[in-house]
Amino acid sequence: MREERERAAPPSDRKRGEAGRSGSRAAPEAVGPPRRVRSRAERLRAERGRRRRRLVSGLATAVLVVVVVAAVFIGSKLWHMFGSQNDYRGSGKQDVVIQVHAGDSTTEIGETLHDVGVVRTVRAFVDAAHGNAAISSIQPGYYRMRTEIPASSAVQRLADPNSRVGRLVIPEGRQLDDTTDVKTNAVTPGIFTLISRATCVDLDGDKHCVPVNDLRAAAASTPPALLEVPGWAVDPVNRMGSDHRRIEGLIAPGTFNVNPSASPQKILSTLISSSAVDYVKSGLVDTAKTMNMSSYDVLVVASLVQREAKPQDFPKVARVIYNRLAEHRTLEFDSTVNYPLDRREVATTDADRAQPTAWNTYLSEGLPETPICSPGTDALSAAEHPEPGDWLYFVTIDAQGTTLFTRDYQQHLANIELAQHNGVLDSAR
Repeated sequence: MREERERAAPPSDRKRGEAGRSGSRAAPEAVGPPRRVRSRAERLRAERGRRRRRLVSGLATAVLVVVVVAAVFIGSKLWHMFGSQNDYRGSGKQDVVIQVHAGDSTTEIGETLHDVGVVRTVRAFVDAAHGNAAISSIQPGYYRMRTEIPASSAVQRLADPNSRVGRLVIPEGRQLDDTTDVKTNAVTPGIFTLISRATCVDLDGDKHCVPVNDLRAAAASTPPALLEVPGWAVDPVNRMGSDHRRIEGLIAPGTFNVNPSASPQKILSTLISSSAVDYVKSGLVDTAKTMNMSSYDVLVVASLVQREAKPQDFPKVARVIYNRLAEHRTLEFDSTVNYPLDRREVATTDADRAQPTAWNTYLSEGLPETPICSPGTDALSAAEHPEPGDWLYFVTIDAQGTTLFTRDYQQHLANIELAQHNGVLDSAR
């Protein structure tokens, strides 16, 4: 049977079987038609085609380069033709005052400048200010600028300290009106004068300042509500009627930004409201309640402390004031006599002390009607936290500011003699 199957198998099968048995592989058989050898003419045509394709590709690349260069050139031309629409040229048209608020970003400053016509676009200013440390650290306040100037010029102006206007610095112990030193005739500018100077600004060659008399008139006639007088000071202010000194002490010492173009009333209300916030932060209102006093009276005490003593003695002087008030004694402070006279002097004359005013603590018991200056932080703290003691009298005995405190009146008289001997006092307190 095996032999029959072998004989019946086709020759090809027998070959595969034999190959399988011998272990050798059959040679692969060609598939498809045999490769035709190209003629010389055909090879020449193919070469010409390849050259043609390379030429077309090179031309396309060249055209692309030309297009890109043309686009850049035309874009540059268009930028110079129309890009100037994003910015101004020249030196500007007129001076203007702008305000930079606390926390303003560069973009917000740019918006302010754009709104008043200083720069043409916010983007131009932001781009010009990029990387400028002076702009990123600019202080809040008012700045004199010009309308329609290049963004780069606006950046330069803002970075220039001379462009800032409206910066007001009020030292501790200043009163509203100017004061004169009796011995030297030196004049110390008051708060009204300091405000007037701070508002001076030159706009297109025209110097403008808010007059002192206008500030004084606004202080005297503007209703307390419009001056933003804090509630704890409204009644004392009203009691003073139309006396401009009714707002004494309500403008605290410190550094402020005032708008040179604002009205006198607006300037004063801004300063008073800002000071009221500072007084609340200092603890004035809360501390006054614990002392069973009004906030206004504590402010008055602080002003007396400021004028009557040196910082190291502030807490003791505050205690003297409270002790004398508690015992219903007149305070007899020369500073209160000198206050309405707008002068600074250690001592006073008999004639001075005989003048009946709302501030003469020789003639009237209790506190003066208003503060006599703007007390600083240390004086205010002393009024809020007086040093414990039973003192009723004090006197400065030498030029170094040494001050002696006592409860004994005879000892006080001896201290006064010592002060007179040292040339500090010309007459007894």
